Amino acid sequence: MNANLSAWAIRKPLPSILLFVILTVVGLYSFSRLPVTYFPTIVTPLVKVTIEQSGATPTELETEVTRLVEDAVASLPGLKELKSTIDQGRSVTSVEFEVGKVTPDRAMVDVRDALARVRADLPPTIDEPIIERVEEEGQSVVTYAVASRNMTVAELSWFVDDVVSRHLQGLPGVGRIDRVGGADREIRIELNADRLHALSLSAKTVNDTLFQSQVDASGGRSDVSGREQALTTMAAARTVSDLADQRIALSSDASVRLGDLGQVEDSIAEARSFATLDGSDVVGFSVYRTQGASDVSVAAAVAAAVADLQAAHVEVGFRLVNDNVAYTAGNYSSAMHTLVEGAILSIVVVFLFLRDWRATVVAAVALPLSIIPTFFALEFLGFSLNILSLLAITLVTGILVDDAIVEIENVVRHRNMGKSAYRAALDASDEIGLAVIAISATIIAVFAPVGMMSGVVGLYFREFGLTVAIAVFFSLLVARLITPILAAYFMTGSPPVEAPKGFFVATYERLLRFSLRWRWMTVGAAVASFALAMVALLSVPTAFLPEEDTGQLTLTIELPPGATLMETRAVSDDVSRRIFGFEEVEGVFVQAGSSMSGQQDVRYATVLIDLTHKSERSRSSFEIETDMENRLASMTDIKFRFLNSRGGRDMSFAVLGTDGAKVQAAADRIVTEMATDPMFTGPAAENAAMRPELRFKVQSDKAAMLGVSPTEIADLIRVSTVGDSDSRLPSLLDGARQIPIRVVIDRQSRDDLGRLELLTVASADGTRIPLTAVVNASFDETVSAIERSDRSRLVEIGADMASGTTSGQGMERLLQLESVKNLPDGVRIQATGDSDTEGSVFESFAVAMGSGIMLVLVVLILLFGSLLAPWTILASLPLSIGGVAAGLLFTGNAMSLPVVIGILMLMGIVTKNAIMLLDFAIEREAHGLPRFEAIVEACSERVRPIIMTTLAMAGGMVPSALGMGDGGEFRSPMAIAVIGGLLVSTLLSLIVIPSLHLIVSNLGDRIARSVRPFLQPADA
Repeated sequence: MNANLSAWAIRKPLPSILLFVILTVVGLYSFSRLPVTYFPTIVTPLVKVTIEQSGATPTELETEVTRLVEDAVASLPGLKELKSTIDQGRSVTSVEFEVGKVTPDRAMVDVRDALARVRADLPPTIDEPIIERVEEEGQSVVTYAVASRNMTVAELSWFVDDVVSRHLQGLPGVGRIDRVGGADREIRIELNADRLHALSLSAKTVNDTLFQSQVDASGGRSDVSGREQALTTMAAARTVSDLADQRIALSSDASVRLGDLGQVEDSIAEARSFATLDGSDVVGFSVYRTQGASDVSVAAAVAAAVADLQAAHVEVGFRLVNDNVAYTAGNYSSAMHTLVEGAILSIVVVFLFLRDWRATVVAAVALPLSIIPTFFALEFLGFSLNILSLLAITLVTGILVDDAIVEIENVVRHRNMGKSAYRAALDASDEIGLAVIAISATIIAVFAPVGMMSGVVGLYFREFGLTVAIAVFFSLLVARLITPILAAYFMTGSPPVEAPKGFFVATYERLLRFSLRWRWMTVGAAVASFALAMVALLSVPTAFLPEEDTGQLTLTIELPPGATLMETRAVSDDVSRRIFGFEEVEGVFVQAGSSMSGQQDVRYATVLIDLTHKSERSRSSFEIETDMENRLASMTDIKFRFLNSRGGRDMSFAVLGTDGAKVQAAADRIVTEMATDPMFTGPAAENAAMRPELRFKVQSDKAAMLGVSPTEIADLIRVSTVGDSDSRLPSLLDGARQIPIRVVIDRQSRDDLGRLELLTVASADGTRIPLTAVVNASFDETVSAIERSDRSRLVEIGADMASGTTSGQGMERLLQLESVKNLPDGVRIQATGDSDTEGSVFESFAVAMGSGIMLVLVVLILLFGSLLAPWTILASLPLSIGGVAAGLLFTGNAMSLPVVIGILMLMGIVTKNAIMLLDFAIEREAHGLPRFEAIVEACSERVRPIIMTTLAMAGGMVPSALGMGDGGEFRSPMAIAVIGGLLVSTLLSLIVIPSLHLIVSNLGDRIARSVRPFLQPADA
């Protein structure tokens, strides 16, 4: 039937030609519409619950808020992972559900309903919980800095929040917009503590009074003057001076003017963060894209919108400070160049072998006709042009011409017999049909399971596996429909004179006959070489991903607990000056006030270092990073960590348990032991620092006797020092804008323990009691932040690896540490970040490989109608391992994710040689040729197309192996593994597979003779 398809296409070429014209047109249209992203778009059912309680400690929030939220959602169906991050005044719980089991909308509804059931149990002083579905990608697309000499920080911040955000928010693909740095306008009322004490007032009393009096409320209806009138109560002050003139009641017959109690001014909120660019203060904004949008399109749309804003507001300057899309666009451009270069090299190989320009043109046509329709399928499936789908297209370049080469070479061989082009095309396509289908079917059978991998890992690699399978399917259609047509109607020139067997073929035949006579020794030597190759491969170090030179470095700064924002600014300014001294540095952008993990604390800062493109400098980013570390080493008592391109450290893991004290103690012991091991560099526990704390211990007996509520004490201290929670702040209306009014005591009193102790709290009978009468003040320490995972305490530990070692070696060494072997009861460790992803990815690929091999076996049994021949074909798989090991060891690459992908690709392509040999040999044997001579003739006739297709595939991957351009570090180890495995497998297959074929076939004959008597039908 398959041969008839080619014969039908030759006899009636118009339908096939029209089919591929249509596929090419729609493919080009789809290509223009495909989004360009760095990673595939993953729509995960992830819901985030954020609850804020002003002034609350992490320990207090964990007990009163976070655990209640976790318990409420823990029983939801389809729950995959539950994580919480708790810092000062803020609890964030991320609820992730299983992909495919729960839709994002359903996840949102389930979490909202679960939280509603426990809302009444949460503290009354919290802000209303914010429940939001995480729709944006985790990394911003672009970040801009905004500066103006004519605006204050507050005005510039409002310009970003109001003008810039509204202008950008409606752009297609734009998700959220986060302001970086800046300050919020605020009416600050700083009360004089002495006056409050003298008048028996408190900041809380003043705040409550303003909250009740700053009211403009509509309500009621009247028919005054014969017309229906709406009634409105107006009580709110309209200006700061009006607010200062408001009266605060002291008793039923006395009051005091608010302005006489302290300073009332239109100011900004107390700074808890800042942003600087090259040492100068700026206000920035980061733009995130929605899921499914194109990085490149969003960045271009934002750039155009920013240009419009710049033209409309000439007094404001915009500067791009963090361009995460530039590397994505560079990777896309490099992949396209690699694709073209690989295609040209493949075609050159074809021409050098065939020396026929017509045959070369036929082979060249197969490549675009296979790739372009693939873009249509990618758009139909909702894929994007990302690092994995582009990788699939670039690596499959040589494979796509493989089927066409096999067809054309066979046509040329038949032409050399003196046949016409038409007859040669018919006979050649008939003869080679099964082999071509088998080659493509095995590749599809290998990569289809990759597209069906489960979980988030499966969603990432679904695009890679299915892109390869789809492209190979279209190449099979081209080989069965278009190539025979072109061979019949285009290759009509005079057939070349058939040259006698050359020296290479003659030498190969002699070697082949020798190996066949000693076939058991040949196969034994192959088994021994496989064993050696496995030993060599196991000695190759492992890593998750190769390090990439993206042109950006990320440095995190951590000051000791208790450090102030001014100290963080001084350190970050010093770091900026030291780093800016490197000639390769183009810009230094600092964001202070939070860590990379989102923990809010003034002692953290993140430094984004923009380097010149790697093509414009003589050193790699890794060498520059090392020099920067040396330059910063003289800054003591400060923790500096360079993060990898994924925002993490080389190796990371977590210590978990229900007992927080045990978890912290175990983490401390592990970090101490790691610090003595030269394999680990800078081991540190995240969020494990203790921050200083001033505790007011309530004397319950005195408080009860005096009628003082502990809640009133806590509220008094909180409002006096940081103000009330945001939901209970009074506000002043300025046009259409509501400006919050924050009431606190003056800075001098807030920083003086003696004055704090003199603050008064109301008793049950209304008298004012000083805090000293009911509390004992003491200094202590508390955790600065708490991390939780699946309702257990978590302390994450990260470390960088010493030069020449990988994260895989680090995890192996970690498990040998005494502190890890002797963990307390109830405490365990778990890989996180890249270390966790590495294990799950490799495990998933192992399952996909096993599934692929089984599927290949089934396909080959069905195609060949034999149980033994497919096993001979599969024997070519282990022959490639030696080439993989040699390539990795020679180039110094680790066994990383790209290499695993390369090995997976080898499983699909190395079988082609055995298929071509056995298909021809079985056919010759069916025509009466002895088995020995049949396999010799098959090898002699197929050695040229085998070498040709191997070199064409290897040539197509050479540009990727060179690792040129953006993303080259990811593509290079994979291409090296594939080229090495392909070349070695081809050389060994030409010798080992024929010998194995004779052994297996002879064994099959003996088995058949033995069982035949038992299979004879009984006489009737």
